[in-house]
Amino acid sequence: MKQVNRLNAGGRVDRARKLTFRFNGEVLEGYAGDTLASALLANGIDIVNRSFKYSRPRGIVAAGAEEPNAIVQLGSKEAEQIPNIRATQQALYQGLEARSTNGWPNVRHDAMGVAGKLLGRFMPPGFYYKTFKRPASMWMTYEKYIRKGAGLGRSPQEADPDIYDNFNQYCEVLIIGAGPAGLAAALAAGQSGVRVILADEQEEMGGSLLESREKLDGAAADNWVAEALKQLKSMANVQLLPRTTANGYHDHNFVTLVERRTDHLAIVAPLLNGQRQARQRLHRVRAKRVVLATGALERPLVYAGNDIPGNFLAGAVSTYIRRYGVVPGQKLVLSATNDEAWRAALDWFDSGREVVAIVDARPHPDGELVKEARQKGIRVITNSAVIEATGTSRVQGALVAEIDAERFCVTGPITKLACDTLASSGGFSPVIHLSSHTGARPVWREDILGFVPGAVKGMIAAGGAHGCYSLADVIQEGGNAGLRAAEETGGIVAAVKLPQAKQRRDGAAMALYQVPHSKPTMRAPKQFVDLQNDVTAASIELATREGFESIEHIKRYTVMGFGTDQGKLGNINGMAIAARVLGRTIPEVGTTVFRPNYTPVAFGAITGRHCNELFQPERYTALHQCHVEFGAKFEDVGQWKRPWYFPLAGKNETMHEAVARECRAVREGVGILDASTLGKIDIQGPDAREFLERVYTNKWMKLPPGRVRYGLMCRDDGMVFDDGTTSCLGDNHFLMTTSTGNAATVLEWLELWHQTEWPELNVYFNSVTDHWATLSISGPLSRQLLAEVCDIDLAKEAFKFMDWREGNVAGVPARVFRISFTGELSWEINVQANYARHVWETLFSHGEKYGLTPYGTETMHVLRAEKGFIIGGQDTDGSMTPMDLGMQWCVANDKPFSWIGKRAHQRSDTQREDRKQLVGLLPEDPSVVLEEGAQVVFDPQHSIPMPMYGHVTSSYYSPTLGGGFALAVVTGGHQRKGQKVWLASSDGKFNAATIVDTIFVDPKGERQNA
Repeated sequence: MKQVNRLNAGGRVDRARKLTFRFNGEVLEGYAGDTLASALLANGIDIVNRSFKYSRPRGIVAAGAEEPNAIVQLGSKEAEQIPNIRATQQALYQGLEARSTNGWPNVRHDAMGVAGKLLGRFMPPGFYYKTFKRPASMWMTYEKYIRKGAGLGRSPQEADPDIYDNFNQYCEVLIIGAGPAGLAAALAAGQSGVRVILADEQEEMGGSLLESREKLDGAAADNWVAEALKQLKSMANVQLLPRTTANGYHDHNFVTLVERRTDHLAIVAPLLNGQRQARQRLHRVRAKRVVLATGALERPLVYAGNDIPGNFLAGAVSTYIRRYGVVPGQKLVLSATNDEAWRAALDWFDSGREVVAIVDARPHPDGELVKEARQKGIRVITNSAVIEATGTSRVQGALVAEIDAERFCVTGPITKLACDTLASSGGFSPVIHLSSHTGARPVWREDILGFVPGAVKGMIAAGGAHGCYSLADVIQEGGNAGLRAAEETGGIVAAVKLPQAKQRRDGAAMALYQVPHSKPTMRAPKQFVDLQNDVTAASIELATREGFESIEHIKRYTVMGFGTDQGKLGNINGMAIAARVLGRTIPEVGTTVFRPNYTPVAFGAITGRHCNELFQPERYTALHQCHVEFGAKFEDVGQWKRPWYFPLAGKNETMHEAVARECRAVREGVGILDASTLGKIDIQGPDAREFLERVYTNKWMKLPPGRVRYGLMCRDDGMVFDDGTTSCLGDNHFLMTTSTGNAATVLEWLELWHQTEWPELNVYFNSVTDHWATLSISGPLSRQLLAEVCDIDLAKEAFKFMDWREGNVAGVPARVFRISFTGELSWEINVQANYARHVWETLFSHGEKYGLTPYGTETMHVLRAEKGFIIGGQDTDGSMTPMDLGMQWCVANDKPFSWIGKRAHQRSDTQREDRKQLVGLLPEDPSVVLEEGAQVVFDPQHSIPMPMYGHVTSSYYSPTLGGGFALAVVTGGHQRKGQKVWLASSDGKFNAATIVDTIFVDPKGERQNA
């Protein structure tokens, strides 16, 4: 477990706190303050993953969010699995377990790597579509193995043990990034008194100052960081959010921040005071002003072999040395185009390791860092670049040659330098991702060779994000941005004391993106642009040859900038290569569109506490405990827990047996159903009747108080949306019932049409579903039972079918409706919900002699299907008109005002005779219960694929009929009654059935009218 690359001193890690962890099963050691990446490098781990397409060995390249290769899977138990975590952003903790997301049987010896090496030349952009076209029937097989061979990571198969939070926040000034610009802006805005949120994605705030060689006020830069944070913590109006990434920047300065609250402590959030902590928190922040202090990302140079482990960004080398005390190699070659990159060579030299050479593409580099390197005796090669890295699983050397960047060619002999580490820098790209989320187009600046954020209302870019790189200027610009933001949001501004930094003299940077090779790009060893997605310079050249000229098309054809990387390292280089090949400038080619999220976000963080019962609350009727006591089995209907069936205690009754018993009880005696979950909407107002005329297909103007009417509701496309009964309680007062699952949707539908289309109608809607409990008693003995506990005259002539009456039931005020969903003599008793249990118990105390039997939703479905009553969403699917259902009787086309859906019924499509229509089915074999969803065919001998003419919507065993029966939708079904059809079952067999009417029991309705 020796940390072979760890320095004895230096860095910000705590060497007194050793931590052990596992990577790919190997036990390793690091220190508190390490990231997983720095600890892996300290232990000499070169290969951390295999590439997406070619399965090439990949090592760590960067030190932050831009890392494309070190994407790992965390967790040892199934429920703990967390995919696609950047090792560079994962803090090390005791017992951390990680493994590579790609590589079989292991990351060092990968079988797919052999295939990638041998067949890589045959896998250009789009090769999947070009190669796996035929036979078309094999594509699903091809896709299975293509996906298996691709990364990145996998989702857990068990429930997440963690909890997450969502916060809604408001502030005057939101500052994104806590580097030198962000800290200066926070100090300036904070002292003005406005509310400030300072968010930074790193484990510690300070950004580049944590590893800077420069001094502030003559002292180490991190001293000022500590002092600035101390001041900010003392300000009550300032909120500091470390380990917090701004992932999305939306309209009107709405920014989403993801705070990793416990990811640095353990794989599962530990307990605090006996309570589980939230692993992550999503802050939804609305800010008056946003200061974008996100800095800039270093661009790697594109050269042959730049993906071999041991290739680093120059800035990453400095970060690992100065911040973590890790030198990731022994012998370094630096390939640079700017002075800032030379810092890596100086830090490497100061650590006691060998700098083989600094290779600078500029003919005459001249700056303070250049001068320092020469004084230290480091070999400097100018007007040249590393054109190729050599090695397989680790860099072994660098091929260096003079180049002409303008003519894109090698102009001198090639020299090989022995080394094990290659660092490169092609300049810096301001982090424009967040500003681009708003739709603002980035602006190219030739002086910095990069894009800067476009104008966004309420946003101020500062520091590296604005193309300002001198430390003294960055701090000043950050301070000015903070003052401006505070002043524009009502703060009392005053000059803020900021540290002084010496202006460092740097030479001009050179524009170089792809390094020319002695061979043409298409024949040279692979030069990677997008390391995560295996996009090479040759891929981009080929895409342009094949006619893709828009950078968005090139991106999609080559997959450049896809995945978790989102183009952080490769996109500018890719644009530059496309521009060179197309003979355009970079601004003419433009940028791809960056979209949220900046880095991957856990679904848990997005969801927060809005999951399980807090997202989909379980709703219980007032009679729920009664059902529990009767031993009910429950099913979910919408959000409600409804009794499914009631197996007899101690009888080991199956569902089939219980449902058969319950059906017989209703058909022969009396049964009781808890129908409280039906939606109930109280409708009042002088225009209530007119409104009902417009939303229902049938007439309502003449419905008198005391009567009930069934109604169909259609969408504006003419398709049945919901059905139910509506009772007239008074001249201007109605009670509408809806299906259980559609209650909220129907109420919203009514409000939508009232508020947007017919606001002139004086009508009001209130949901009263929870106010009333509904007990439905049904069966030939129901009148006798209800008469014993009710003071209402229940005689046939006094209380007709589809009447309702007010009275007392079990001594409780009640509304009783003579409505039937079973086809039997039925009564729906509505009482205030708090009295439900009393009424239930009273009915059972009187009902024992009648054999009163509770029944559930499964029995209800059998009974209603025997009568041909539809269930919306089961027998309808959004494509059925009332006529398709055989319910022309429920449509009134002569109403004075058009109703919703009427116009759609006049379209030729809705009047076709070959539409699917609701029919009944009786299997030839009564013992067969057809499968719901089974397809209807007319010729079972027809070759495959055989024509299908409909499907089964509802299918049950009926103890009344003594066999199976079904409802189905069949093409032209109303004209096919008596025709024999076949139903294909999932086992490949066919069952014959005859098309019949939808009403199987009591077609004349004598029972319900008894």
